[in-house]
Amino acid sequence: MGSLDPQVIEDLGKGVIQLLSDGTVLRSNNIDFDYPLDKNDGSVLIKDCQYDEKHQLHLRMYKTPSIITSSRKLPIVVFIHGGGFCVGSRAWPSSHNCCMRLATGLNALVVALDYRLAPEHRLPAAMEDAFSAMKWLQDQALSEKVVDDEWFHDVEFDRVFVLGDSSGGNIAHHLAVRLGGGGGFEELAPVRVRGYVLLAPFFGGVARTKSEAGPSEEHLTLAILDR
Repeated sequence: MGSLDPQVIEDLGKGVIQLLSDGTVLRSNNIDFDYPLDKNDGSVLIKDCQYDEKHQLHLRMYKTPSIITSSRKLPIVVFIHGGGFCVGSRAWPSSHNCCMRLATGLNALVVALDYRLAPEHRLPAAMEDAFSAMKWLQDQALSEKVVDDEWFHDVEFDRVFVLGDSSGGNIAHHLAVRLGGGGGFEELAPVRVRGYVLLAPFFGGVARTKSEAGPSEEHLTLAILDR
């Protein structure tokens, strides 16, 4: 009977994500990060929201109390995490710590989104989710409650910047292509994207890039990335 049990056929990151022979995907909730979450001493306010009810997707907003009491209108930074399209979360230390620093360093409202992960959700699911998050942002801008909302009453919805890390940079690129040169204003008004920042964006194609030529990363090997 044991020989008929599903077997591990792919293992990414020493158990971080495993693909079984029956198609089941297992993700570990016990990941040993080399660095901790930055402690919040109250200098940053944090709020989690659901932006896609159908797919149960959430985002996390960051804002400093001093910004909330300011009369100056603030830009919005949309942060898209990396992870090879297969792992990662807005709550991972690498994402959370970065967004904490962006909120305090840029004096901006930072919006970090989760998206559906492969291989359960094949691309372009992640790109569709990024657009869905932008539509959610538009809903907030058009809401009658926005003038009384402490998170949105003092932001400039037409001054949005999208920052993507690694595979998040790839998603940001595809979002830019979809929204076009006008920053999506025609379909997202009053929201408009003014710029994109791609941090070590993750791209691949038929021809090998220099980074693909080697040396290979420990976990995201070329063989895994090709799949």
